[in-house]
Amino acid sequence: MSAIEAFLDGAVAWAGIAMRSRFPTLARCRMGMRCTRRIACMWRMAGDGMTDGTTRRTLLGAMGATLAFPMAAGHARTARTAPTLIAGTYAREGGKGLYPIAGNGDRWRVGMPVDGIADASFGIGGGPGGMWYLVREQAQGKVSAYAPGWVRRATVSSGGADPCHVALDRQSACLAVANYSSGSVAFFPLDRQTGAPASPSVFRHADADSFASAGKDHERQEAPHAHWVGFSPNRRWLHAVDLGADAIFAYRFDPVARSVAPPVVAWRAPAGAGPRHMARHPRKPLAYVVCELSNALHTLDARKDGTFVGRHSLSTLPAGHRGASQAAHIAIDRAGRRIYVSNRGHDSIAVFALDAAGVPSLIQHIASGGHWPRVFALLDDERQLVVGNERSGTLAVFRIAADGRLAPTGETLSVPGVVFLGRPD
Repeated sequence: MSAIEAFLDGAVAWAGIAMRSRFPTLARCRMGMRCTRRIACMWRMAGDGMTDGTTRRTLLGAMGATLAFPMAAGHARTARTAPTLIAGTYAREGGKGLYPIAGNGDRWRVGMPVDGIADASFGIGGGPGGMWYLVREQAQGKVSAYAPGWVRRATVSSGGADPCHVALDRQSACLAVANYSSGSVAFFPLDRQTGAPASPSVFRHADADSFASAGKDHERQEAPHAHWVGFSPNRRWLHAVDLGADAIFAYRFDPVARSVAPPVVAWRAPAGAGPRHMARHPRKPLAYVVCELSNALHTLDARKDGTFVGRHSLSTLPAGHRGASQAAHIAIDRAGRRIYVSNRGHDSIAVFALDAAGVPSLIQHIASGGHWPRVFALLDDERQLVVGNERSGTLAVFRIAADGRLAPTGETLSVPGVVFLGRPD
């Protein structure tokens, strides 16, 4: 057996199922899935030419994608020292699809992109049957469901224009999508067996609130722009953060009926603030909202009726900063002790410490390692933060110290047009 055949055979234990779904020839093998040499056999068959058009080049490409997505193939990771990420990219900025990013505890490696997954601006996994849902940000927005092995099972309209965020209630199998340009939220019940999205209920924020069409910033807030959605921890509410309306909307959620009521305003941001994303405290009834236009971090008390009350706010930028910048992503660590926010333009990550009451205070600004840090992945177990710098097309890796501060590792990876980072587990 050649070295490459031995390698392929060794991967069978956790890659075979996904490979079988991608290559009909494998399913026709008389030994079926019980053959311990089925992938090496495919390698030889591909060299001779398969009837389904599979070649060694396509086989290696699929193996690379499958090996880079062990969880997407439906198998649990065996070690926390081997993390994996996925990166969605914009085609107009050079992105070639959905990229696998594999780590070995010390270094990261970018794999070959999965073909046919363009402009994936956000996604979430854990749907029925291990389904992943990715939105395609375009004028005619789309949301696609992918089975293990990144096999597309369904593509439907997102119910609006330029979808940019999704949320999933796994227990009820319900999906929500924020459509930015149309200022709307689409709610999809999912088939509990296949994970396929049903016809959505679509809600326009302009219909819910007359104030929603009168933002202070006439260029960015000419209309509502839904930017984030998320289900409340008690599963009674679906919240939507709207940059254009300077508001958070609350939809009463019934997980038994698998439905939502029309939205009402749950919190009004200061005029012109442009709220973008929200993160919830892991143990306290608190939420943290990052505002893109005002570059502010707001601490909110979450009430049982689904509304929020502002408690505290502070800037995400250094004191005295005068240059143009737009706050973007926010994440809170699992312990509820630190919050991280990215600043595009200032090109930094701001680190905030949370006191016993959950109120943040700034402890660090650090350069993001590239230009326009739109997104980052906070990896608690690995004590790392991976920053996606959209305009420089790079990922920068940082170590997280015991006090939550960041330090650059010096590792930079090329991912053109990166706009989304997810973890397939």
